[in-house]
Amino acid sequence: MTASVAVPLQATGPIRGAAVRALFALAIGAFGIGMTEFVVMGLLPDLAADLLTSHFAADPEAAIAQTGWLISFYALGVVIGAPTISGFAARYPRQRVLVVLAAAMALCSALTAIAPTFELVAVSRLLAGLPHGAYFGMAALVAADMLGPARRARGIAIVLTGLTVANVVGVPLGTYMGQLIGWRTAFVAVTLVFAFAAVAIIFFVPKSPGDPGRTFRAELGVFRIPQVWFTVGVGAIGFGGFFAVYSYVAPLVTEVAGQPAAAVPLILVLMGLGMTVGTLLGGVAADRNLARTIIGAMLATSIAALVMLLVAQSIVALAVLIFIFATVASMISPAVQTRLMDVAGDNQSIAAALTHSALNVGNSLGALLGGIVIASGWGFRSPVAVALILSLAGAIVAAWSFRLDRRATPKLRE
Repeated sequence: MTASVAVPLQATGPIRGAAVRALFALAIGAFGIGMTEFVVMGLLPDLAADLLTSHFAADPEAAIAQTGWLISFYALGVVIGAPTISGFAARYPRQRVLVVLAAAMALCSALTAIAPTFELVAVSRLLAGLPHGAYFGMAALVAADMLGPARRARGIAIVLTGLTVANVVGVPLGTYMGQLIGWRTAFVAVTLVFAFAAVAIIFFVPKSPGDPGRTFRAELGVFRIPQVWFTVGVGAIGFGGFFAVYSYVAPLVTEVAGQPAAAVPLILVLMGLGMTVGTLLGGVAADRNLARTIIGAMLATSIAALVMLLVAQSIVALAVLIFIFATVASMISPAVQTRLMDVAGDNQSIAAALTHSALNVGNSLGALLGGIVIASGWGFRSPVAVALILSLAGAIVAAWSFRLDRRATPKLRE
């Protein structure tokens, strides 16, 4: 019965019909995740003024810095929830799990929208982060199953474009709404997106069984596989390079390129467009040659960072390099997701979700190292140098990982 459902959906020619509708439904959830994760960054002053009113009146910078903890709480939720929820959910039907996860994210976003105090908003952000990685992991498995082995990375990439498109459309729109009407309206909008995603998944994503024999303990076996750790490390380091630039792109535009603050959103749109293009290109390239895609994208990211480091004082050159940098860096995401599924063996559920734990570790790593070099007096251009170093390090780790694979293959054949 399972085969009869899956076979008609596997695309041998252009992706169309039922597969397109299913991937689109999954991408809607990814769009909501992109909004809920990144819209906070543009609304920090509004959140601080509303939730830490007296503190904000006395010291706005300190209040905004404290409100920034909401970003960290969400990232912590992702790191905790990705392996935990995925491990427990492996035995259940995947479509049903995706509906529950989308509904849970809608509920948590609604809680953020109505929470009256900073502490309760912080708790709601932690809870909102818990389903993040599990959703992407389960969606990746469903997409890979629908399109078959030859096109699985492409399917994963299509789902991930929901997140990147959110950076082009959803986050700027949510930020504008939040600034104009009140920050809570942004999370009302996010709630509606997740509710729509849950309905779309019910109607368009085919029912597929889980693995009733899998247990949480069995799924934890993924952490005993050395190549899983290598791949998570590659993802965290590679994403760290991207986020070192992304976290400090505003001062790069205003202080290094000498542009007004109004130019920052335009640069962010270019970055979001690059992320979307890169994710799609990464899916196509990973289906053709996974090793070359990961290593090549890392090296290309380091080259783009080097050139950006040299020409960042020119806004035109910076805009071009930001787009190129975001494009090549984003090629890493679907490739690493596919690599994790390759090396995980039977432990697919947790492995598929670990990419997003790695991404959030990279988010924290890039922002931390970028902040350290700026605080050390090396200037607002220095996070780009951090990106260069992290990208090169990621390429080295990836090359080492694939080399170990090649060494192990002859032994397995003996």
